[in-house]
Amino acid sequence: MANDKLFNIVKNIATLSDKDGITKEFNLVKYKDLKNTILDIRKWENGDDKKMLKGITLTDDEARKLKDALNEYYKEA
Repeated sequence: MANDKLFNIVKNIATLSDKDGITKEFNLVKYKDLKNTILDIRKWENGDDKKMLKGITLTDDEARKLKDALNEYYKEA
């Protein structure tokens, strides 16, 4: 049987929240149709088979820009 899995979580960087069987996670993910891994922030429905819910993906460049923006935001707070 062929592997129909569209993604593989390479590394869980952080679980940001966990409520009622739904987690919001920051992961390094390898998608079947992409050459490189990508950073991914999204909700997951946990159970026998983890189900991907809404989220966003970030390239390394986008993640660095977000990090800089968050650092600037929290420096001013």
